[in-house]
Amino acid sequence: MVFSPAAKSWHPTHLLLLLTAWLGTVGNLPLWIAIWRLPETQGLRGAATFLGFLVVVLGLLAMFLSLVVWPRWLKFMGLLFLIMSTASSYFMLTYGVVIDTSMLVNAAQTDVREVRDLLSWSMLASVLLGVVLPGYWWWRQPVRRVRATSLIGRQLAVAVAALLVATLVFWLAFQDMASLMRNHKPLRYMINPLNGLYASVHLVMGQAAQATRPLLPLGEDAQLRKPPVTEQAAPLIILVLGETARAANFGLSGYARDTTPQLRQLQAQGQLVYFQDVTSCGTSTQASVPCMFSHLGKDKHDRNKERYESLLDVLHRAGLAVLWIDNQSGCKGVCDRVPYVSTQALQVPGLCKEDECFDEVMLKALPQQLAALDPVRRARGTVVVMHQMGSHGPAYHKRSPQAFKKFTPECTSSALQTCPAEHIVNTYDNSILYTDHFLASTVAWLKSQPRPTAMMYVSDHGESLGEKGLYLHGMPYSMAPKEQTHVPMVLWLSLAMQKQQGGSMACLQGQSAKALSHDHLFHSVLGLAQVSTRVAKPELDLFAACAATR
Repeated sequence: MVFSPAAKSWHPTHLLLLLTAWLGTVGNLPLWIAIWRLPETQGLRGAATFLGFLVVVLGLLAMFLSLVVWPRWLKFMGLLFLIMSTASSYFMLTYGVVIDTSMLVNAAQTDVREVRDLLSWSMLASVLLGVVLPGYWWWRQPVRRVRATSLIGRQLAVAVAALLVATLVFWLAFQDMASLMRNHKPLRYMINPLNGLYASVHLVMGQAAQATRPLLPLGEDAQLRKPPVTEQAAPLIILVLGETARAANFGLSGYARDTTPQLRQLQAQGQLVYFQDVTSCGTSTQASVPCMFSHLGKDKHDRNKERYESLLDVLHRAGLAVLWIDNQSGCKGVCDRVPYVSTQALQVPGLCKEDECFDEVMLKALPQQLAALDPVRRARGTVVVMHQMGSHGPAYHKRSPQAFKKFTPECTSSALQTCPAEHIVNTYDNSILYTDHFLASTVAWLKSQPRPTAMMYVSDHGESLGEKGLYLHGMPYSMAPKEQTHVPMVLWLSLAMQKQQGGSMACLQGQSAKALSHDHLFHSVLGLAQVSTRVAKPELDLFAACAATR
Protein backbone atom coordinates (compact mmCIF):
# COMPACT_ATOMS: atom_id res chain seq x y z
CA MET A 1 0.00 0.00 0.00
CA VAL A 2 1.44 3.35 -1.05
CA PHE A 3 0.67 6.40 1.09
CA SER A 4 1.47 9.80 -0.35
CA PRO A 5 1.43 13.34 1.07
CA ALA A 6 1.03 14.82 -2.40
CA ALA A 7 -1.96 17.03 -3.12
CA LYS A 8 -2.95 14.80 -6.05
CA SER A 9 -3.23 11.72 -3.87
CA TRP A 10 -6.62 10.27 -2.94
CA HIS A 11 -8.25 10.64 0.43
CA PRO A 12 -8.93 7.00 1.50
CA THR A 13 -12.63 7.64 1.95
CA HIS A 14 -12.95 9.20 -1.50
CA LEU A 15 -11.24 6.21 -3.09
CA LEU A 16 -13.56 3.96 -1.11
CA LEU A 17 -16.61 5.81 -2.45
CA LEU A 18 -15.25 5.42 -5.98
CA LEU A 19 -14.98 1.66 -5.39
CA THR A 20 -18.57 1.72 -4.12
CA ALA A 21 -19.75 3.43 -7.29
CA TRP A 22 -17.95 0.88 -9.51
CA LEU A 23 -19.20 -2.15 -7.60
CA GLY A 24 -22.74 -0.78 -7.37
CA THR A 25 -23.03 -0.06 -11.10
CA VAL A 26 -20.61 -1.94 -13.36
CA GLY A 27 -20.06 -4.69 -10.80
CA ASN A 28 -23.80 -5.34 -10.64
CA LEU A 29 -24.66 -5.35 -14.34
CA PRO A 30 -26.51 -8.72 -14.14
CA LEU A 31 -28.72 -7.32 -11.38
CA TRP A 32 -29.57 -4.12 -13.26
CA ILE A 33 -30.20 -5.98 -16.52
CA ALA A 34 -32.50 -8.43 -14.72
CA ILE A 35 -34.43 -5.63 -13.01
CA TRP A 36 -34.69 -3.53 -16.18
CA ARG A 37 -36.29 -6.44 -18.04
CA LEU A 38 -39.03 -6.92 -15.45
CA PRO A 39 -42.54 -5.63 -16.28
CA GLU A 40 -42.64 -3.87 -12.89
CA THR A 41 -39.85 -1.50 -13.93
CA GLN A 42 -41.49 -0.32 -17.14
CA GLY A 43 -43.02 3.15 -17.36
CA LEU A 44 -42.40 6.21 -15.18
CA ARG A 45 -43.20 4.51 -11.87
CA GLY A 46 -41.12 1.53 -12.85
CA ALA A 47 -38.16 3.77 -13.65
CA ALA A 48 -38.50 5.37 -10.21
CA THR A 49 -38.47 1.90 -8.63
CA PHE A 50 -35.36 1.02 -10.63
CA LEU A 51 -33.56 4.18 -9.48
CA GLY A 52 -34.69 3.59 -5.92
CA PHE A 53 -33.25 0.09 -6.00
CA LEU A 54 -29.98 1.48 -7.32
CA VAL A 55 -29.77 4.03 -4.50
CA VAL A 56 -30.50 1.37 -1.87
CA VAL A 57 -27.79 -0.94 -3.24
CA LEU A 58 -25.25 1.89 -3.39
CA GLY A 59 -26.16 2.90 0.15
CA LEU A 60 -25.75 -0.62 1.50
CA LEU A 61 -22.42 -1.04 -0.26
CA ALA A 62 -21.16 2.34 1.00
CA MET A 63 -22.14 1.45 4.55
CA PHE A 64 -20.54 -2.00 4.36
CA LEU A 65 -17.28 -0.84 2.78
CA SER A 66 -16.94 2.12 5.16
CA LEU A 67 -17.18 -0.21 8.13
CA VAL A 68 -14.89 -3.02 6.99
CA VAL A 69 -12.35 -1.51 4.57
CA TRP A 70 -9.61 0.66 6.08
CA PRO A 71 -6.45 2.14 4.49
CA ARG A 72 -4.09 -0.64 5.55
CA TRP A 73 -5.95 -3.20 3.42
CA LEU A 74 -7.78 -0.83 1.05
CA LYS A 75 -5.95 -1.86 -2.12
CA PHE A 76 -6.08 -5.60 -1.38
CA MET A 77 -9.77 -5.60 -0.46
CA GLY A 78 -10.63 -3.47 -3.48
CA LEU A 79 -8.90 -5.95 -5.77
CA LEU A 80 -10.61 -8.87 -4.02
CA PHE A 81 -14.03 -7.29 -4.51
CA LEU A 82 -13.27 -6.65 -8.18
CA ILE A 83 -12.45 -10.34 -8.62
CA MET A 84 -15.56 -11.45 -6.72
CA SER A 85 -17.95 -9.15 -8.56
CA THR A 86 -16.47 -9.96 -11.98
CA ALA A 87 -16.59 -13.72 -11.40
CA SER A 88 -20.16 -13.56 -10.08
CA SER A 89 -21.28 -11.28 -12.90
CA TYR A 90 -19.74 -13.51 -15.55
CA PHE A 91 -21.47 -16.67 -14.37
CA MET A 92 -24.78 -14.90 -13.75
CA LEU A 93 -24.78 -13.31 -17.21
CA THR A 94 -23.45 -16.38 -19.02
CA TYR A 95 -25.43 -19.18 -17.38
CA GLY A 96 -28.29 -17.40 -15.60
CA VAL A 97 -27.22 -18.76 -12.19
CA VAL A 98 -27.38 -16.92 -8.87
CA ILE A 99 -24.78 -16.88 -6.11
CA ASP A 100 -25.77 -18.63 -2.90
CA THR A 101 -24.15 -21.09 -0.50
CA SER A 102 -24.90 -24.13 -2.65
CA MET A 103 -23.33 -22.47 -5.69
CA LEU A 104 -20.16 -21.74 -3.69
CA VAL A 105 -20.08 -25.36 -2.55
CA ASN A 106 -20.26 -26.41 -6.20
CA ALA A 107 -17.39 -24.06 -7.00
CA ALA A 108 -15.31 -25.41 -4.11
CA GLN A 109 -15.91 -28.98 -5.32
CA THR A 110 -14.93 -28.19 -8.92
CA ASP A 111 -11.97 -30.21 -10.15
CA VAL A 112 -9.41 -29.42 -12.84
CA ARG A 113 -11.49 -31.03 -15.59
CA GLU A 114 -14.53 -28.92 -14.77
CA VAL A 115 -12.48 -25.73 -14.58
CA ARG A 116 -11.02 -26.46 -18.00
CA ASP A 117 -14.51 -26.94 -19.44
CA LEU A 118 -15.57 -23.51 -18.16
CA LEU A 119 -12.70 -21.61 -19.77
CA SER A 120 -13.64 -19.49 -22.78
CA TRP A 121 -12.66 -16.33 -24.64
CA SER A 122 -15.63 -14.52 -23.13
CA MET A 123 -14.38 -15.38 -19.65
CA LEU A 124 -10.94 -14.03 -20.55
CA ALA A 125 -12.52 -10.80 -21.82
CA SER A 126 -14.52 -10.47 -18.60
CA VAL A 127 -11.40 -10.88 -16.47
CA LEU A 128 -9.55 -8.31 -18.58
CA LEU A 129 -12.31 -5.69 -18.43
CA GLY A 130 -13.52 -6.39 -14.91
CA VAL A 131 -10.31 -7.17 -13.03
CA VAL A 132 -7.06 -6.53 -14.91
CA LEU A 133 -7.67 -3.02 -16.27
CA PRO A 134 -9.55 -1.50 -13.31
CA GLY A 135 -7.37 -3.47 -10.88
CA TYR A 136 -4.19 -2.09 -12.43
CA TRP A 137 -5.51 1.46 -12.16
CA TRP A 138 -6.73 0.87 -8.61
CA TRP A 139 -3.43 -0.54 -7.37
CA ARG A 140 -1.40 2.38 -8.74
CA GLN A 141 -3.42 5.16 -7.09
CA PRO A 142 -1.54 7.06 -4.33
CA VAL A 143 -3.40 7.31 -1.03
CA ARG A 144 -3.11 10.29 1.27
CA ARG A 145 -2.04 9.79 4.89
CA VAL A 146 -4.88 10.75 7.23
CA ARG A 147 -4.94 10.86 11.01
CA ALA A 148 -6.67 7.82 12.48
CA THR A 149 -9.21 9.79 14.53
CA SER A 150 -10.22 11.89 11.53
CA LEU A 151 -10.49 8.82 9.27
CA ILE A 152 -12.58 6.84 11.77
CA GLY A 153 -14.97 9.74 12.22
CA ARG A 154 -15.36 10.28 8.47
CA GLN A 155 -15.94 6.64 7.57
CA LEU A 156 -18.41 6.14 10.40
CA ALA A 157 -20.24 9.27 9.24
CA VAL A 158 -20.34 7.92 5.68
CA ALA A 159 -21.67 4.58 6.95
CA VAL A 160 -24.44 6.24 9.00
CA ALA A 161 -25.38 8.61 6.17
CA ALA A 162 -25.45 5.78 3.62
CA LEU A 163 -27.67 3.67 5.87
CA LEU A 164 -30.06 6.58 6.44
CA VAL A 165 -30.34 7.33 2.72
CA ALA A 166 -30.89 3.65 1.84
CA THR A 167 -33.50 3.30 4.60
CA LEU A 168 -35.32 6.48 3.56
CA VAL A 169 -35.49 5.51 -0.12
CA PHE A 170 -36.61 1.99 0.72
CA TRP A 171 -39.33 3.37 3.03
CA LEU A 172 -40.58 5.81 0.36
CA ALA A 173 -40.76 3.06 -2.27
CA PHE A 174 -41.49 0.19 0.11
CA GLN A 175 -44.58 -1.14 -1.64
CA ASP A 176 -42.96 -1.39 -5.07
CA MET A 177 -39.53 -2.59 -3.90
CA ALA A 178 -40.88 -5.16 -1.44
CA SER A 179 -43.19 -6.51 -4.14
CA LEU A 180 -40.26 -6.69 -6.56
CA MET A 181 -38.14 -8.72 -4.12
CA ARG A 182 -41.04 -10.94 -3.11
CA ASN A 183 -42.12 -11.77 -6.65
CA HIS A 184 -38.58 -12.20 -8.04
CA LYS A 185 -36.61 -14.06 -5.39
CA PRO A 186 -33.44 -14.53 -7.50
CA LEU A 187 -32.77 -10.77 -7.20
CA ARG A 188 -31.73 -11.15 -3.56
CA TYR A 189 -28.91 -13.49 -4.65
CA MET A 190 -27.59 -11.10 -7.31
CA ILE A 191 -26.26 -8.14 -5.31
CA ASN A 192 -22.47 -8.13 -5.76
CA PRO A 193 -20.30 -8.63 -3.75
CA LEU A 194 -22.66 -8.96 -0.76
CA ASN A 195 -24.13 -12.18 -2.15
CA GLY A 196 -20.74 -13.88 -2.35
CA LEU A 197 -19.63 -12.60 1.05
CA TYR A 198 -22.81 -13.77 2.77
CA ALA A 199 -22.64 -17.18 1.07
CA SER A 200 -18.94 -17.54 1.95
CA VAL A 201 -19.48 -16.78 5.64
CA HIS A 202 -22.49 -19.09 5.77
CA LEU A 203 -20.52 -21.87 4.06
CA VAL A 204 -17.43 -21.57 6.26
CA MET A 205 -19.44 -21.44 9.49
CA GLY A 206 -21.59 -24.38 8.41
CA GLN A 207 -18.62 -26.53 7.40
CA ALA A 208 -16.73 -25.66 10.58
CA ALA A 209 -19.71 -26.63 12.72
CA GLN A 210 -20.24 -29.84 10.73
CA ALA A 211 -16.59 -30.85 11.06
CA THR A 212 -16.78 -30.75 14.86
CA ARG A 213 -19.72 -33.15 15.03
CA PRO A 214 -19.08 -36.89 15.43
CA LEU A 215 -20.08 -39.34 12.73
CA LEU A 216 -23.20 -41.11 13.99
CA PRO A 217 -23.59 -44.82 13.18
CA LEU A 218 -26.59 -45.94 11.13
CA GLY A 219 -28.33 -49.27 10.88
CA GLU A 220 -26.32 -51.02 13.56
CA ASP A 221 -28.87 -53.85 13.44
CA ALA A 222 -28.47 -54.32 9.67
CA GLN A 223 -28.46 -57.94 8.46
CA LEU A 224 -29.46 -59.96 5.43
CA ARG A 225 -32.98 -61.37 5.52
CA LYS A 226 -31.99 -64.56 3.69
CA PRO A 227 -28.22 -65.00 3.39
CA PRO A 228 -27.41 -66.81 0.12
CA VAL A 229 -26.68 -70.50 0.42
CA THR A 230 -24.08 -70.46 -2.36
CA GLU A 231 -21.91 -67.77 -3.94
CA GLN A 232 -23.86 -68.10 -7.20
CA ALA A 233 -27.02 -67.14 -5.30
CA ALA A 234 -25.39 -63.95 -3.99
CA PRO A 235 -26.90 -60.94 -5.80
CA LEU A 236 -24.91 -58.38 -7.74
CA ILE A 237 -26.55 -54.95 -7.81
CA ILE A 238 -25.23 -52.05 -9.86
CA LEU A 239 -26.48 -48.60 -8.98
CA VAL A 240 -25.64 -46.16 -11.76
CA LEU A 241 -25.57 -42.64 -10.42
CA GLY A 242 -26.35 -40.43 -13.39
CA GLU A 243 -25.01 -36.92 -13.84
CA THR A 244 -27.04 -33.96 -15.06
CA ALA A 245 -29.61 -36.05 -16.97
CA ARG A 246 -33.01 -34.40 -17.11
CA ALA A 247 -36.16 -36.39 -17.72
CA ALA A 248 -37.40 -33.92 -20.35
CA ASN A 249 -34.78 -35.17 -22.85
CA PHE A 250 -35.00 -38.87 -21.97
CA GLY A 251 -36.59 -40.80 -24.81
CA LEU A 252 -38.45 -43.12 -22.42
CA SER A 253 -40.25 -40.13 -20.90
CA GLY A 254 -41.99 -39.30 -24.18
CA TYR A 255 -39.39 -36.91 -25.60
CA ALA A 256 -39.84 -36.24 -29.33
CA ARG A 257 -36.37 -37.62 -30.06
CA ASP A 258 -35.58 -41.25 -29.33
CA THR A 259 -32.51 -40.62 -27.20
CA THR A 260 -32.89 -44.00 -25.45
CA PRO A 261 -33.33 -46.58 -28.26
CA GLN A 262 -31.51 -49.44 -26.51
CA LEU A 263 -33.35 -48.96 -23.22
CA ARG A 264 -36.64 -48.72 -25.15
CA GLN A 265 -35.92 -52.14 -26.66
CA LEU A 266 -35.36 -53.62 -23.20
CA GLN A 267 -38.58 -51.97 -22.02
CA ALA A 268 -40.50 -53.44 -24.97
CA GLN A 269 -39.23 -56.88 -23.98
CA GLY A 270 -40.66 -56.38 -20.48
CA GLN A 271 -37.20 -56.38 -18.89
CA LEU A 272 -37.00 -52.74 -17.80
CA VAL A 273 -39.12 -50.20 -15.92
CA TYR A 274 -38.87 -46.45 -16.43
CA PHE A 275 -40.20 -44.32 -13.59
CA GLN A 276 -41.77 -41.25 -15.13
CA ASP A 277 -42.20 -38.82 -12.23
CA VAL A 278 -39.05 -38.69 -10.08
CA THR A 279 -37.91 -35.55 -8.25
CA SER A 280 -34.34 -34.90 -7.15
CA CYS A 281 -33.09 -33.97 -3.68
CA GLY A 282 -31.21 -30.96 -4.97
CA THR A 283 -30.07 -29.13 -8.08
CA SER A 284 -26.36 -29.96 -7.79
CA THR A 285 -24.21 -33.03 -7.19
CA GLN A 286 -22.97 -31.66 -3.88
CA ALA A 287 -26.54 -31.21 -2.62
CA SER A 288 -28.16 -34.29 -4.14
CA VAL A 289 -25.67 -37.11 -3.59
CA PRO A 290 -25.42 -36.89 0.24
CA CYS A 291 -29.22 -36.54 0.36
CA MET A 292 -29.83 -39.50 -1.97
CA PHE A 293 -27.72 -41.81 0.21
CA SER A 294 -29.21 -40.50 3.46
CA HIS A 295 -31.98 -42.16 5.46
CA LEU A 296 -33.52 -38.80 6.33
CA GLY A 297 -35.20 -37.76 3.10
CA LYS A 298 -34.96 -34.30 1.58
CA ASP A 299 -36.97 -32.30 4.12
CA LYS A 300 -35.15 -33.62 7.18
CA HIS A 301 -31.79 -33.73 5.41
CA ASP A 302 -32.01 -30.03 4.53
CA ARG A 303 -32.61 -29.13 8.20
CA ASN A 304 -30.30 -31.73 9.72
CA LYS A 305 -27.18 -30.58 11.59
CA GLU A 306 -25.80 -34.00 12.52
CA ARG A 307 -23.39 -36.25 10.59
CA TYR A 308 -24.74 -39.71 9.82
CA GLU A 309 -23.31 -42.69 7.99
CA SER A 310 -24.77 -43.35 4.56
CA LEU A 311 -26.61 -46.13 2.74
CA LEU A 312 -23.27 -47.67 1.78
CA ASP A 313 -22.27 -47.99 5.43
CA VAL A 314 -25.51 -49.86 6.18
CA LEU A 315 -24.96 -52.23 3.26
CA HIS A 316 -21.38 -52.80 4.36
CA ARG A 317 -22.48 -53.41 7.95
CA ALA A 318 -24.93 -56.06 6.73
CA GLY A 319 -21.94 -58.00 5.37
CA LEU A 320 -22.18 -57.09 1.69
CA ALA A 321 -19.25 -56.16 -0.54
CA VAL A 322 -19.59 -52.50 -1.53
CA LEU A 323 -17.65 -50.64 -4.22
CA TRP A 324 -17.76 -47.09 -5.61
CA ILE A 325 -16.33 -46.49 -9.10
CA ASP A 326 -16.10 -42.80 -9.92
CA ASN A 327 -15.90 -41.12 -13.31
CA GLN A 328 -16.85 -37.76 -11.84
CA SER A 329 -15.67 -35.45 -9.07
CA GLY A 330 -16.00 -37.79 -6.09
CA CYS A 331 -18.72 -39.20 -3.87
CA LYS A 332 -19.18 -36.12 -1.64
CA GLY A 333 -18.35 -38.13 1.48
CA VAL A 334 -20.89 -40.95 1.15
CA CYS A 335 -18.31 -43.60 0.13
CA ASP A 336 -15.51 -42.60 2.51
CA ARG A 337 -15.60 -45.92 4.37
CA VAL A 338 -15.94 -48.40 1.47
CA PRO A 339 -13.60 -49.39 -1.40
CA TYR A 340 -13.27 -46.61 -3.97
CA VAL A 341 -11.63 -46.32 -7.38
CA SER A 342 -11.37 -43.31 -9.67
CA THR A 343 -11.23 -43.76 -13.43
CA GLN A 344 -8.58 -41.02 -13.66
CA ALA A 345 -6.06 -43.66 -12.61
CA LEU A 346 -7.13 -46.17 -15.29
CA GLN A 347 -6.23 -44.43 -18.57
CA VAL A 348 -7.76 -47.10 -20.84
CA PRO A 349 -6.78 -46.50 -24.50
CA GLY A 350 -9.76 -45.53 -26.64
CA LEU A 351 -11.87 -44.58 -23.63
CA CYS A 352 -9.60 -42.09 -21.84
CA LYS A 353 -7.91 -38.97 -23.09
CA GLU A 354 -5.68 -36.87 -20.85
CA ASP A 355 -7.48 -36.93 -17.49
CA GLU A 356 -11.03 -37.62 -18.70
CA CYS A 357 -12.72 -40.91 -19.62
CA PHE A 358 -15.98 -41.93 -21.25
CA ASP A 359 -18.33 -43.75 -18.88
CA GLU A 360 -17.79 -47.15 -20.48
CA VAL A 361 -14.39 -47.25 -18.80
CA MET A 362 -16.16 -48.09 -15.53
CA LEU A 363 -17.72 -51.19 -17.07
CA LYS A 364 -14.39 -52.25 -18.53
CA ALA A 365 -12.72 -51.90 -15.13
CA LEU A 366 -15.53 -53.60 -13.23
CA PRO A 367 -14.46 -57.30 -13.38
CA GLN A 368 -10.99 -56.58 -12.03
CA GLN A 369 -12.32 -54.30 -9.30
CA LEU A 370 -14.91 -56.87 -8.23
CA ALA A 371 -12.24 -59.56 -8.02
CA ALA A 372 -10.28 -57.36 -5.61
CA LEU A 373 -13.14 -57.18 -3.10
CA ASP A 374 -13.29 -59.33 0.02
CA PRO A 375 -14.40 -62.81 -1.15
CA VAL A 376 -16.29 -63.47 2.07
CA ARG A 377 -18.40 -60.38 1.49
CA ARG A 378 -18.82 -61.16 -2.22
CA ALA A 379 -20.28 -64.52 -1.25
CA ARG A 380 -23.06 -62.64 0.59
CA GLY A 381 -23.78 -60.14 -2.20
CA THR A 382 -22.28 -57.10 -3.89
CA VAL A 383 -23.47 -53.54 -4.46
CA VAL A 384 -21.53 -51.37 -6.92
CA VAL A 385 -22.10 -47.66 -7.49
CA MET A 386 -20.90 -46.34 -10.84
CA HIS A 387 -20.83 -42.53 -10.81
CA GLN A 388 -21.13 -41.22 -14.37
CA MET A 389 -19.67 -38.20 -16.09
CA GLY A 390 -22.99 -38.42 -17.91
CA SER A 391 -24.16 -35.09 -19.33
CA HIS A 392 -21.99 -32.80 -17.25
CA GLY A 393 -21.88 -29.33 -18.76
CA PRO A 394 -21.14 -26.92 -20.17
CA ALA A 395 -18.84 -29.02 -22.43
CA TYR A 396 -21.58 -31.46 -23.43
CA HIS A 397 -19.72 -32.23 -26.67
CA LYS A 398 -17.02 -34.01 -24.63
CA ARG A 399 -19.51 -36.45 -23.09
CA SER A 400 -20.20 -38.60 -26.14
CA PRO A 401 -17.83 -40.47 -28.49
CA GLN A 402 -17.96 -39.69 -32.20
CA ALA A 403 -20.10 -42.76 -32.89
CA PHE A 404 -22.94 -41.31 -30.79
CA LYS A 405 -23.06 -37.84 -32.32
CA LYS A 406 -26.37 -38.50 -34.04
CA PHE A 407 -27.79 -35.01 -33.59
CA THR A 408 -25.83 -32.28 -35.36
CA PRO A 409 -24.54 -29.64 -35.51
CA GLU A 410 -23.20 -29.54 -31.98
CA CYS A 411 -22.32 -26.62 -29.73
CA THR A 412 -18.60 -26.96 -28.99
CA SER A 413 -18.29 -23.80 -26.90
CA SER A 414 -18.44 -23.61 -23.11
CA ALA A 415 -20.07 -20.17 -23.47
CA LEU A 416 -23.45 -21.74 -24.19
CA GLN A 417 -25.23 -18.43 -24.73
CA THR A 418 -23.15 -17.96 -27.91
CA CYS A 419 -24.58 -21.12 -29.50
CA PRO A 420 -28.00 -21.46 -31.20
CA ALA A 421 -30.46 -23.16 -28.86
CA GLU A 422 -30.90 -26.15 -31.18
CA HIS A 423 -27.14 -26.77 -31.26
CA ILE A 424 -27.03 -26.91 -27.45
CA VAL A 425 -29.92 -29.38 -27.40
CA ASN A 426 -28.23 -31.50 -30.08
CA THR A 427 -25.07 -31.75 -28.03
CA TYR A 428 -26.92 -32.54 -24.83
CA ASP A 429 -29.10 -35.17 -26.52
CA ASN A 430 -26.00 -36.93 -27.83
CA SER A 431 -24.78 -37.27 -24.24
CA ILE A 432 -28.12 -38.86 -23.28
CA LEU A 433 -27.82 -41.19 -26.29
CA TYR A 434 -24.43 -42.30 -24.99
CA THR A 435 -25.84 -42.81 -21.48
CA ASP A 436 -28.49 -45.05 -23.08
CA HIS A 437 -25.71 -47.12 -24.65
CA PHE A 438 -23.74 -47.27 -21.39
CA LEU A 439 -26.79 -48.47 -19.43
CA ALA A 440 -27.73 -51.05 -22.05
CA SER A 441 -24.12 -52.30 -22.09
CA THR A 442 -24.25 -52.62 -18.31
CA VAL A 443 -27.42 -54.70 -18.58
CA ALA A 444 -25.80 -56.90 -21.25
CA TRP A 445 -22.82 -57.51 -18.97
CA LEU A 446 -25.09 -58.32 -16.03
CA LYS A 447 -26.99 -60.84 -18.14
CA SER A 448 -23.74 -62.75 -18.61
CA GLN A 449 -23.22 -63.18 -14.86
CA PRO A 450 -24.19 -66.53 -13.28
CA ARG A 451 -25.99 -64.94 -10.30
CA PRO A 452 -29.05 -62.76 -9.58
CA THR A 453 -28.33 -59.30 -10.96
CA ALA A 454 -29.96 -55.87 -11.06
CA MET A 455 -29.29 -52.40 -12.37
CA MET A 456 -30.86 -49.25 -11.02
CA TYR A 457 -30.16 -45.89 -12.65
CA VAL A 458 -31.13 -42.45 -11.39
CA SER A 459 -29.71 -39.02 -12.17
CA ASP A 460 -28.56 -36.73 -9.36
CA HIS A 461 -30.24 -33.62 -10.80
CA GLY A 462 -31.39 -32.14 -14.08
CA GLU A 463 -30.18 -29.30 -16.28
CA SER A 464 -31.33 -26.05 -17.85
CA LEU A 465 -30.51 -25.67 -21.53
CA GLY A 466 -31.41 -22.01 -21.99
CA GLU A 467 -35.05 -22.04 -20.92
CA LYS A 468 -35.89 -18.63 -19.37
CA GLY A 469 -32.26 -17.61 -19.85
CA LEU A 470 -30.97 -20.33 -17.50
CA TYR A 471 -28.13 -22.72 -18.26
CA LEU A 472 -26.56 -25.61 -16.30
CA HIS A 473 -27.95 -26.22 -12.80
CA GLY A 474 -27.53 -25.24 -9.16
CA MET A 475 -30.42 -22.80 -8.74
CA PRO A 476 -31.74 -22.54 -5.15
CA TYR A 477 -34.23 -25.39 -4.87
CA SER A 478 -37.17 -23.16 -3.95
CA MET A 479 -36.89 -21.33 -7.26
CA ALA A 480 -35.37 -24.04 -9.48
CA PRO A 481 -37.23 -24.85 -12.71
CA LYS A 482 -38.55 -28.36 -13.29
CA GLU A 483 -35.78 -29.02 -15.82
CA GLN A 484 -33.31 -29.06 -12.90
CA THR A 485 -35.37 -31.28 -10.55
CA HIS A 486 -37.25 -33.78 -12.76
CA VAL A 487 -34.87 -36.69 -13.31
CA PRO A 488 -34.99 -40.09 -15.05
CA MET A 489 -34.93 -43.38 -13.13
CA VAL A 490 -34.63 -46.87 -14.63
CA LEU A 491 -34.72 -50.37 -13.16
CA TRP A 492 -33.70 -53.70 -14.68
CA LEU A 493 -33.86 -57.07 -12.89
CA SER A 494 -32.67 -60.46 -14.11
CA LEU A 495 -35.15 -63.34 -13.91
CA ALA A 496 -33.14 -64.82 -11.05
CA MET A 497 -33.33 -61.52 -9.16
CA GLN A 498 -37.08 -61.27 -9.76
CA LYS A 499 -37.47 -64.77 -8.35
CA GLN A 500 -35.29 -63.91 -5.36
CA GLN A 501 -37.32 -60.76 -4.73
CA GLY A 502 -40.56 -62.68 -4.90
CA GLY A 503 -42.06 -60.14 -7.30
CA SER A 504 -42.26 -59.37 -10.99
CA MET A 505 -41.44 -56.60 -13.43
CA ALA A 506 -45.14 -56.32 -14.22
CA CYS A 507 -45.84 -55.32 -10.62
CA LEU A 508 -43.03 -52.77 -10.64
CA GLN A 509 -44.30 -51.45 -13.96
CA GLY A 510 -47.53 -50.62 -12.15
CA GLN A 511 -45.61 -48.16 -9.98
CA SER A 512 -43.88 -46.43 -12.87
CA ALA A 513 -46.30 -43.49 -13.04
CA LYS A 514 -46.32 -42.78 -9.30
CA ALA A 515 -44.80 -39.58 -7.93
CA LEU A 516 -41.41 -40.65 -6.54
CA SER A 517 -38.27 -38.88 -5.36
CA HIS A 518 -34.69 -39.46 -4.30
CA ASP A 519 -36.18 -40.19 -0.85
CA HIS A 520 -37.08 -43.66 -2.15
CA LEU A 521 -33.53 -44.61 -3.13
CA PHE A 522 -32.11 -45.43 0.32
CA HIS A 523 -34.99 -47.71 1.28
CA SER A 524 -35.44 -49.31 -2.16
CA VAL A 525 -31.77 -50.31 -2.40
CA LEU A 526 -32.01 -51.87 1.06
CA GLY A 527 -35.08 -53.77 -0.14
CA LEU A 528 -33.38 -54.87 -3.35
CA ALA A 529 -30.31 -56.04 -1.39
CA GLN A 530 -32.55 -57.91 1.10
CA VAL A 531 -31.16 -55.94 4.05
CA SER A 532 -33.26 -55.69 7.18
CA THR A 533 -32.82 -52.76 9.60
CA ARG A 534 -34.96 -50.53 11.77
CA VAL A 535 -34.01 -47.44 9.71
CA ALA A 536 -35.65 -48.92 6.60
CA LYS A 537 -39.09 -47.54 5.72
CA PRO A 538 -41.18 -50.08 3.77
CA GLU A 539 -43.49 -47.32 2.51
CA LEU A 540 -40.52 -45.85 0.59
CA ASP A 541 -39.30 -49.24 -0.67
CA LEU A 542 -40.36 -49.75 -4.31
CA PHE A 543 -39.94 -53.52 -3.93
CA ALA A 544 -41.94 -53.97 -0.72
CA ALA A 545 -45.29 -53.65 -2.48
CA CYS A 546 -44.32 -56.25 -5.08
CA ALA A 547 -42.79 -58.87 -2.81
CA ALA A 548 -44.87 -62.00 -2.43
CA THR A 549 -43.23 -62.84 0.91
CA ARG A 550 -40.78 -61.16 3.23
